[in-house]
Amino acid sequence: MSNDDHYGGGGHGEVGGTGQTRTRLPDSPSDPYGNPRRTPRPSRGLITAVGVVVLLIAAIAFANQSPDAPTNNASNKPPTDAATSPTGTQPVTGKSNGIPKGFSQDEQGAQSAAANYAVALGSEGMLKKDVRHALMNGIYTPEAGAQRKGAQDAAYSPAFLATLGLDANGAAPQGSTFVTRAVPIGTRIETYSPTTAKVAVWYTGLIGMSGAKSTNPVRTTWQTWTFELTWVGDDWKVTSDSQQDGPAPVPGDVTASTSDDISKAVEEFGGFTYAR
Repeated sequence: MSNDDHYGGGGHGEVGGTGQTRTRLPDSPSDPYGNPRRTPRPSRGLITAVGVVVLLIAAIAFANQSPDAPTNNASNKPPTDAATSPTGTQPVTGKSNGIPKGFSQDEQGAQSAAANYAVALGSEGMLKKDVRHALMNGIYTPEAGAQRKGAQDAAYSPAFLATLGLDANGAAPQGSTFVTRAVPIGTRIETYSPTTAKVAVWYTGLIGMSGAKSTNPVRTTWQTWTFELTWVGDDWKVTSDSQQDGPAPVPGDVTASTSDDISKAVEEFGGFTYAR
């Protein structure tokens, strides 16, 4: 043993001087040679990840909660009816020439009539003279129909149909499909009485030629179609109508489909009878 300091440092700052070896035992609360080792702390990133997982699990559990689960009824309030909320009432009792008929003599019936008339007047049937006249007979009053048939026939002239890629009878070339549809988004009552109504129909339209050689691809439009309606006999009929562009939303980023996909969709997906 060295005769220097108690641990043999010899005043040189050493621990375990010449001829002495120090052995360190495992840490324990009574270890006189040092503080116990610290328990490793979890990283902040791990804590954040665990927190996110817990929140996701809670959100999923809440979303999948059974509607029969007990709720705090003291805080429940009746929902406010939206201006365009559906009623679930059947819109019509029948059809004539493919046009729904028998709308109820109230605001809902007027809106249902306007929406379905927009669908009919925006269909491919308007491209063919005999079908067009039948549609107009079922939608307009006799006076309004008689006045408009000539103007519509002039509008759908062979020259105009040719610009759409159709022949004089409104038929598309072999292997191509001409698409024209009006799809109502919502309706709005402008004015209403038991015998007259003015209804605006906001709709998106599809129009164009689907085909490998088409130079007029199918595109979408956004317009508002306003109908002046009158109660004739037992149904709503149109006395006049007008259209204006919009409102139009920002276009989405969905990739355009091929002409084959569009043609198949037109053939496979049918339309609806629209009602409030």
